[in-house]
Amino acid sequence: MKLISDGFGAGETIPARYTCDGPNLSPPLRWEGAPEETRSFALIVDDPDAPAGTWVHWVVYGIDARRTDLAEGVPPEPTLADGTRQGLNDFRGLGYGGP
Repeated sequence: MKLISDGFGAGETIPARYTCDGPNLSPPLRWEGAPEETRSFALIVDDPDAPAGTWVHWVVYGIDARRTDLAEGVPPEPTLADGTRQGLNDFRGLGYGGP
């Protein structure tokens, strides 16, 4: 499986747009190559090198197996219109919390 962001490339610095130094939007993500048996997706964005230890920036789960992307700026709601759910990050907030 491959996860891609059109907001920045692999190994590049994360643009301020997706950080707490900017508007703190979740980056656009898309994926390909999921196994045919996939029932749903979950995404955990964590930072294992954070000064306080591993830091969770985003928890998204219950993503329908037919989906292949998350748009930029997913709203910080517990349940999205399509049933996708979001959990608390280590900032103690719902949804995405950028670095």
